[in-house]
Amino acid sequence: MTPSPASATPYEVLGVPATASDDELRRAYRRLAREAHPDLGGSAESFRRLQQAWDAIGTPEARAAYDRGRSSTGSASPTGTARAGGGTDPGWAPPARDPQRTDSKPRARVHGHPGGANRERYLSLMREWVGRGVPVDDPYDERLVRSAPPEIRHVLADAMAEEATVAIVTDLGIGYTIWSDVDAGPEGKLDHIVLGPSGLFAIQSSDWGSEVAITRGELVGDGIPVGEEPVRELTRQARAVRRETRVPFTAQLIVVPDDDFAPALEQAGRGRKGATFVVRRSLLPQVLRHGPGLDERTSISDVFEVRARLQQTIRFV
Repeated sequence: MTPSPASATPYEVLGVPATASDDELRRAYRRLAREAHPDLGGSAESFRRLQQAWDAIGTPEARAAYDRGRSSTGSASPTGTARAGGGTDPGWAPPARDPQRTDSKPRARVHGHPGGANRERYLSLMREWVGRGVPVDDPYDERLVRSAPPEIRHVLADAMAEEATVAIVTDLGIGYTIWSDVDAGPEGKLDHIVLGPSGLFAIQSSDWGSEVAITRGELVGDGIPVGEEPVRELTRQARAVRRETRVPFTAQLIVVPDDDFAPALEQAGRGRKGATFVVRRSLLPQVLRHGPGLDERTSISDVFEVRARLQQTIRFV
């Protein structure tokens, strides 16, 4: 699995800057270990993340290797490929637009540029953060990305999440159509609209780099910025697109990485025009084939008419 650029760095987990001394690092680890230990009121997940961070930078040798952007053995990590310079490529660069196919299976219809708006935003933010006029040879270099502020890394992670969703839908076959980076007017953009035999879905693809859970109808988690309301934001985006296209959605889906959501599928809320579900990425094909378990469905006889209307009315950002 490709590592998430949004996940907290070891320094962020330990709550110290990358310039902290070894003594400051040890003091931070000991304090957090007491707070996070399950026997002392902490959670097993927090303690696990703390131990992983300490393993990565807890010794001078490991820390030096991490700061160089490669493992302590100098070899490529299991989730990346070796770089010519000795580091690793985590796979964060844009995928090939037209990869060479090895099969003749019909693919879903794909419209728009999935992840494109967030890729452009990431590059703009990265260049501004590095400094105008300063050359950036590789904006996806792991060391550079990991040193960037969390909000910049999150934009890249979302772009990759959108690309992953489109890859999944594409493999579902010719009975499906996906539109990406759809203009939602003042509400920004809707990541995807997917039309298939089981209905029409408004989809948000996100990666906050940490576990998320549903509390009082909204997604919460350490990686979700204060003030961000994913469920409500998706609802507003879907409503804006529905007004423009005059086509109702069967349901709204927030797709997250498998490791970041304990339930496979859970309903977050229900509005007057459809429910919102949070779903693990690996379960998305099943949900799109069979629906999220609701009685509301767009029958197969409606798909062609709905597709024609969406083609006429959807605008892209």
